[in-house]
Amino acid sequence: MSDFCQPGGPVCRMLEVMYTDTERCVRAVRSKDARFDGWFFTAVLTTRIYCRPSCPVVPPKAENMTFYPSAAACQQAGFRACKRCRPDTSPGSPEWNARADAVARAMRLIQDGVVDREGVPGLAGRLGYSARQIERQLLAELGAGPLALARAQRAQTARVLIETTALPMAEVAFAAGFASIRAFNDTVREVFALSPSELRTRASHGARATHGARGTRVPEQAGTRGVISLRLPFRAPLNPDNLFGHLVATAVPGVEEWRDGAYRRTLSLPYGHGIVALSPRPDHIACRLSLTDPRDLTLAISSCRRMLDLDADPVAVDEQLRADPQLAPLVDKAPGRRVPRTVDAAEFAVRAVLGQQVSTAAARTHAARLVTAHGVPVDDPEGGLTHLFPAPEALAGLDPEALALPRTRRTTLITLVAALADGSLRLGADSDWELAREQLTALPGFGPWTVEAIAMRALGDPDAFLPTDLGVRRAADRLGLPSTPAALTKRAAAWRPWRAYAVQYLWATDDHPINRLPV
Repeated sequence: MSDFCQPGGPVCRMLEVMYTDTERCVRAVRSKDARFDGWFFTAVLTTRIYCRPSCPVVPPKAENMTFYPSAAACQQAGFRACKRCRPDTSPGSPEWNARADAVARAMRLIQDGVVDREGVPGLAGRLGYSARQIERQLLAELGAGPLALARAQRAQTARVLIETTALPMAEVAFAAGFASIRAFNDTVREVFALSPSELRTRASHGARATHGARGTRVPEQAGTRGVISLRLPFRAPLNPDNLFGHLVATAVPGVEEWRDGAYRRTLSLPYGHGIVALSPRPDHIACRLSLTDPRDLTLAISSCRRMLDLDADPVAVDEQLRADPQLAPLVDKAPGRRVPRTVDAAEFAVRAVLGQQVSTAAARTHAARLVTAHGVPVDDPEGGLTHLFPAPEALAGLDPEALALPRTRRTTLITLVAALADGSLRLGADSDWELAREQLTALPGFGPWTVEAIAMRALGDPDAFLPTDLGVRRAADRLGLPSTPAALTKRAAAWRPWRAYAVQYLWATDDHPINRLPV
């Protein structure tokens, strides 16, 4: 039995921001507080079932509850998932996108399916640690090692494929990352207390989870082979205006578009490519994925969640920003703003350079030219998408004279893609945020604005800040905040570690398409 959050046991380090003792865990369970979903899991000793805090069933007695920091830890301790609240599909913990230490970076990589593709040695190698060190750190904080965490994720991916597709079970097993049919069958039965065929039958009869999930099915079955329809949950509130407005206003033609109420874009994935359509709904994001290879489902879902910042904790963010009297009216007017991010950090870095000191329209034009000349063509029967954004390797041989850019920016772009292509600069879920800043700053043409924009939208640093941004400075001046970069940075110290979210609220004071949900 785990000692996480047990009476007299140590404090749950992962959850120290949210609670520090069993009594507070019990209160969250009794109040069915959905804000704690994904932060911790309740395991019931008498039934051997584990639930999310907001499970709709009658809460067990306090003495029969124990608490774990991950679904994997519950499964490893012999508990099976509740069929009512589907706790294995809770929204992800905000911790992993708010931290840059080894555990958080490891969790982001595990969510991206790295353990399934590269094994634990591959995970450790990406982080610069030994496999034993990573195992020890994950066990200490999450109660489960990388293999158990990856297994839990494989189980969830399998469930999504079972419930949303007509794929044969053998194909589901290998698409979800299992090494054998037997391991697939055993894991599904152990985690869900149902066989794979029973899960599919249950889904076909219209059974639904009470709560949303990281990838729960929608009521309608997708009729097109290779198309998977999901609900992506989030912690309320969520303001979609700046989130989708920003993505659409800066969309690269051929790679991104807004069509029929959905933001659509192409995805470059390890086993093939995909097209995703994301539509805001009151209590979830509707996600429609078309994949050339279902093995890419795990990464596609985690990439979309990261792009839309769906694992954020808006209550904690807004509470801190609301403490500033100048920001409070902005937060109260439209709470729950997220940071619009990206599905590909290298792509965003290239686009950030193309957008230096030019309008949004000009940046889109420059990017579209690169896409047409160097992107991989794709078919899109349902819309107007035409290409994948070119990988750094495809851009490494660019002729500088062929670029319609000022000479200094040509140098900046060529140097960037060369560093990305040869691996001397790595941007992604495993990036050390401060090291990446140092490496970017060392490149020619990378000033504070470009570096912080990449840190905010490509690396996901929630504390990235743009004090030199014109929109930020204009908003600061209107609100009575200091408008010079140095003074504004000093004032913004009180907003840490959520300065990237403060930027979203400041930008929202402008009447600009990035702040409006497209129609």
